[in-house]
Amino acid sequence: MPEESQVDYVGVDIAEARLDYCIAEKNEGSCDNGPEGRQQLIKRLKRLPHPRVICEASGGYEKVVVAELLAAGLEVCVVQPGRVRAFAYAEGLLAKTDRIDARLLRRFGQKVALRLAEPADPAAAMLRELLEHRRQLTQQLSEVEGRLRLAGPTLAKLLHQQRGFLRQQIDTVEKMIGEHIDHDPDLRQKAERLQEMKGVGPVLAATLLAYVPELGKIDSAKLSALIGVAPHPQDSGTTLKPRHVRGGRAQVRHVLYMAAIAAARFNPLLAAFYQRLKARGKPAKVCLVAVMRKMLCVLNRLIENPNFALAQ
Repeated sequence: MPEESQVDYVGVDIAEARLDYCIAEKNEGSCDNGPEGRQQLIKRLKRLPHPRVICEASGGYEKVVVAELLAAGLEVCVVQPGRVRAFAYAEGLLAKTDRIDARLLRRFGQKVALRLAEPADPAAAMLRELLEHRRQLTQQLSEVEGRLRLAGPTLAKLLHQQRGFLRQQIDTVEKMIGEHIDHDPDLRQKAERLQEMKGVGPVLAATLLAYVPELGKIDSAKLSALIGVAPHPQDSGTTLKPRHVRGGRAQVRHVLYMAAIAAARFNPLLAAFYQRLKARGKPAKVCLVAVMRKMLCVLNRLIENPNFALAQ
């Protein structure tokens, strides 16, 4: 890693058809967001001593760009758009164009310590795509079932057909997810390890493997904050407000929440933990979030340490 003072920060604003970049205040440009345009950008960046690209998560458009930059040996930081917009407001910057955003991203990288992106594991990336498709199908199924309650006879017939099709598609995708995990030795071993905890099923195990590559590599406190189950203080002077969880990876948190509900009932140790918190007067949601955090910490240890064994 070069010293921060020696890093050449480059802001890149990613759109569907174009890439706007800012290498220096008076060194800007743009190129097509296509194979040739991306290769031109890579060649230009490689002329710099220590380039580091700062870009936003752009609804999926950034995936190919980041993958090619990493494959070319360039450092990349992918940041949340909300953080960059808050930085712009702190600067008093209200204008927004692609060129302005590229300059803003460069300044953001210079001022804020960011985590470097790592090349995505192809097996985990494929698993993530399958899980995204499953999530979209389940959302559609929920919408169809909600409409069925108020549908007339003609519409109800069509909705029943659509519901049957969606259920069939969900079963197909779940089978593909299971086969994908079974055919990859690393994913299979980790999935089996995670499901040693009572309350963790195939869906949560697959979700953690797809969306949390940091599992087993960072400490549990950082992992809890990363997922969004760490309570943050809101204190000021003598005012002590209740702590709340926020931010993090919603896809993981939603699945973990449902698993925590099952674990709080059927996992003896977690059920006792939940009841102890309830006996101390904690609200039910607070107790469930604590169970989520406890589950995440234990699962992190399971992956981190092969010799770690769960209490019986």
